Amino acid sequence: MQLNGIVGLCGGVLAVLLLAACGAALAPTSEAQVAAMPRTMTVYKSPSCGCCSLWIDYLEERGYTITIEDHVNMAPIKAEHNVPLPVQSCHTALVEGYVIEGHVPLQDIERLLTERPDVVGLAVPGMPIGAPGMEVDGTPPDAFDVIAFDAHGNMQVYASHPHFQR
Repeated sequence: MQLNGIVGLCGGVLAVLLLAACGAALAPTSEAQVAAMPRTMTVYKSPSCGCCSLWIDYLEERGYTITIEDHVNMAPIKAEHNVPLPVQSCHTALVEGYVIEGHVPLQDIERLLTERPDVVGLAVPGMPIGAPGMEVDGTPPDAFDVIAFDAHGNMQVYASHPHFQR
């Protein structure tokens, strides 16, 4: 009887240790580990938008796999994904349950995916010169904010870029 009790105890301890080890191996524990994970994104854009294509290139050059869906009318997509009118821009992207609207820098997307705040997504309203995909040779970049928004239309500044550099 004592042998069965010891075997049962050892088996239980071993099971707990294996589960803990597997959980630790599967769960990212640092920003570096999260940033190193392969990322995929779907981008909805107008077929004729060149700056959207440049933003996609910017993300692909940094390891993202992008699926592109061209749409002539973007309004229904923005409405479906709760993008408030004041922060709407030229393209709408989906990544890991979040909405990315406009020319959001990668560092802010990565921060969003690491911190996982309770928001619908991030947006860069308009098309500020100097934001990723909006660079113009010989023109200094505009200062711009990245706005976090929720399903109720509440918005707040998530990041500020007074002089964004890639």
